[in-house]
Amino acid sequence: MIDPFGTGQKMSENMVTHRGGCHCGAIRFEVQAPSKLHVYECNCSICRMKQNNHFIVPQSRFKLLQGEDNLTTYTFNTHKAKHTFCKTCGVQCFYTPRSNPDGYGVTPHSLDPGTVTSIHVEKFDGQNWESHIGTTDIHKRSQE
Repeated sequence: MIDPFGTGQKMSENMVTHRGGCHCGAIRFEVQAPSKLHVYECNCSICRMKQNNHFIVPQSRFKLLQGEDNLTTYTFNTHKAKHTFCKTCGVQCFYTPRSNPDGYGVTPHSLDPGTVTSIHVEKFDGQNWESHIGTTDIHKRSQE
C-alpha cells in the first residue's frame, strides 16, 4: 500500500494515520506512525515544565490540516528546537526537536482517541543533552 501522504513510499503494515489537534480546535493535523508508539520523556528545562512527552516522525509523515496561521513558535538557547503551539489555547501538539530537525515531535495526548494501541516510554536526558545524544538512537526516528 502506498502511503496517503504522497511520498511514494510503501507503508509498513503497522503504520496507521493518527489525527489530532489542540484544545480549542484551531490546529488539526494527521500523522502516519505506528499504533504502538515509542514516546520520549525528556527532562530538559522546557520539556520537564511542559510535560512534553513526544514521539518522532519524519516530516513526510506529518501533515498540518488547518491552523497554520494560529501557530506561534518559541525558541531558546541554541534555537534549533522550534516549539510550536496554538496562539488561542496554548496547547503544543507538535514541534521540531533539536535532536531531529528533519522531523516532528508529536505529543500523544493531542491525538484523537482510537488509533493508539500502546505507548512505550523511554527517558531522554535532555538536561545533559550533549553527552546523552550519543547514547541513544533518537536521531534515527525522523528517517524514512
